[in-house]
Amino acid sequence: MTEHLDWVNRYAAGEHERVWHELRQLGSRVREPAFAPEAQAVCDEMARRARTNIETLVARLREQGYRFHRNDDDQTPTEPYTPPGPKAEEHLHWLEQRVGHLPMVLSSWIRIVGDVWLVGTHPQWPSSAAADPLVLELEGSRYPDSDIRKYFAHEIEQWQEDKDAPFLLPVAPDQCHKDNVSGGGPYGILLPDASADAHFVGEVGMPLVSYLNWVFQYGGFPRPTDDDAQWDVTYELAANLHRL
Repeated sequence: MTEHLDWVNRYAAGEHERVWHELRQLGSRVREPAFAPEAQAVCDEMARRARTNIETLVARLREQGYRFHRNDDDQTPTEPYTPPGPKAEEHLHWLEQRVGHLPMVLSSWIRIVGDVWLVGTHPQWPSSAAADPLVLELEGSRYPDSDIRKYFAHEIEQWQEDKDAPFLLPVAPDQCHKDNVSGGGPYGILLPDASADAHFVGEVGMPLVSYLNWVFQYGGFPRPTDDDAQWDVTYELAANLHRL
């Protein structure tokens, strides 16, 4: 299986799709000693690139006059991004103890990226919240006065009553709730999962890295419309973002 190694250098050289294909093909075998260190290193590099993309998007949106706010009637101002807190590793282990293996990309995201919430209003594009802005909240670092683990624990307790189905870890409101209108259930990630990449469940299911690449392709707002203003904004936002 030596043909699968050197993932980190190949990933850095631009073989993103091929490397992710090989990692996904291994499934839970990616945890074997021959593969795990390289696989985790790729996931960590993915997370560093994603963090850079998020920081770039937040800065660009601020420059454009974007108002970051909650998905409530008052549009309460909020911070769009918070890096991992000092208890990120503890939070990671807390989840593993309750649901089993977490995908390697999830471990990387919790340790390296943090929480992102791009819901808001753009001055040139008032309907931006309807475009399904990127939200991923895994650690709860945006909420220093509350503990996201209470929310997760409640969801886990309900799942444990009937373990016939995988657990869907809720990580974001759906497209409608982001726009403060009634919708469906939250977006989430299926657990337990010992693979490298995670399975993200939104309007459709797909690998988490594929979802993130789709989101960054559209500057953080992956639901394009026929609004010319949206296309102009997202084109500028997406310029030169890292491919994961």
